[in-house]
Amino acid sequence: MDISIRHAEQNDYESLLPLFRQVHEFHVSVRPDLYKENLTPVHREFFESQLMDSRQHILVAAISHDIVGVIVMKEEETAENSFVHARKVLFVNSLCVAETHRKMGIGEKLTKKAFDIGRHLKVDSVELGVAEKNTSAIEFYRKMGMSTKSRKMEISFN
Repeated sequence: MDISIRHAEQNDYESLLPLFRQVHEFHVSVRPDLYKENLTPVHREFFESQLMDSRQHILVAAISHDIVGVIVMKEEETAENSFVHARKVLFVNSLCVAETHRKMGIGEKLTKKAFDIGRHLKVDSVELGVAEKNTSAIEFYRKMGMSTKSRKMEISFN
């Protein structure tokens, strides 16, 4: 099985939509108080705007011509001020491998490529957010060498 990693293209949208749905449906299932059911969580116009933004990077994993994974990243900068040092971060907004193709090294290849891009861009770190209930993702990211930086906490009044 030959897995190729490449930059996303405009004509990939229809193939990526099921992966975007998969991520969104997970978020709806664990936090229905925050996320709405939506069959089109990423609209074509938004996807195309991401492709045209030089600070955003979308990579796809393909087997033959079938897209089986995606990682969406964005460069973010924090200006130095009296509290913090200036920082440049590559933030992973989304990582998804088709359920039918998990445990085949696809997520690892996408993540390693994200790390390579981060090194090439000379960022200070590659960072992401992960739902506390997504224990398999947390374990995967730990296996990839990542560690917990911070934790968001809440008290809900609904």
